[in-house]
Amino acid sequence: MSEIADVLTAIESLSARGERMALATIVAVRGSTYRRPGARLLVPEDGAPVGNISGGCLEGDVADVARIVMDEGRARLASWDLTADDDAVWGLGLGCNGAIEVFIEPADRAAEVAHALRTALDEEQPISLVTVLGSGDTRVTPGARLVVRPDGETEGSLGDPVVDEEAREAALEQLEAERSEIRTLEGGDVRSFVEVLEPPLRLVICGAGHDAIPMVRAAAVVGWNAVVVDDRPAFLTPERFPDAHGFVGLDDPGDVAKAANIDPRSYVVVMTHNFLRDKEYLRSLLTTDAAYIAMLGPAARTQRLLMELADEGVAIPDPVREALHGPAGLDLGAEGPEEIAQAIVAEIVAVKRGRRGGFLRERPTPIHDRPRPGTEAR
Repeated sequence: MSEIADVLTAIESLSARGERMALATIVAVRGSTYRRPGARLLVPEDGAPVGNISGGCLEGDVADVARIVMDEGRARLASWDLTADDDAVWGLGLGCNGAIEVFIEPADRAAEVAHALRTALDEEQPISLVTVLGSGDTRVTPGARLVVRPDGETEGSLGDPVVDEEAREAALEQLEAERSEIRTLEGGDVRSFVEVLEPPLRLVICGAGHDAIPMVRAAAVVGWNAVVVDDRPAFLTPERFPDAHGFVGLDDPGDVAKAANIDPRSYVVVMTHNFLRDKEYLRSLLTTDAAYIAMLGPAARTQRLLMELADEGVAIPDPVREALHGPAGLDLGAEGPEEIAQAIVAEIVAVKRGRRGGFLRERPTPIHDRPRPGTEAR
């Protein structure tokens, strides 16, 4: 999310100064592409673009179209097909072999996106944007946008109440699936991009010891919000954790579930290195629906913690047991706090994406999940 935050900050800054800009968003891909739907590039009238949509292959071309969009004040849908395996493509040194569709919109529409992004960031709740890419209905124009929240509340309109309701239902489906894709509305007359904007992943680190410092730093690098929890307030300082999103001080580690507001969006790492402290943290966490609970230390230690809690009558529901990872991290042979932090971050990415975390060269299917039929770049 750090790249999106950079784009958001740039949009807000340029908008406040009244400067011209255009925002390019990938809406569909086909074949092998560096970035997926939702990746953005902000092109200001003056200065360097912010963001990334192709790793350098197409940024120059997209910027050229963006300048046309600024002049016309009208959104455009552009596409590039890099699937040709000949010198006309590969001679340019392009590192892709796929097709990509990019929706490019002028400053006022970019400001709308910024508002939606800021909402997702500030409220720490996912939202969906439904953006019209093309329409056979004259009441629905390209660039029209509807914001849909998880509770079904909407903001804005696509221009027609019937289309709005269909868009709302599609947005709620995609919020449930946590996936952005092209959808056709109102009998196929309205082609739209239904995008899910997720807030930064919330990482709760239980224990403010020395090895929590690189854990917080590693989380910040990938744009996550790291919250450090401890019952030793002297350890919970911005000087010690300059990259932390927040701190939670406890009187008792057994209060962590409530004090840190552990919910299904929370990914938790327990790393106090104190058996009794870890036991109380785990006792509380077993009552939650956290997406991921990691325990540092060998498997035998985690099993002992669970056995002692079970002997004390603590229930361990199957979903919680499934979310529990001990030892924490992927099997990278990590040594030392920095490498261990990277292994845990990698495991969290794998869990969130529903992957096993093995070698990509051994993956029998494509690196990225294939889009559903009808949602690919044309």
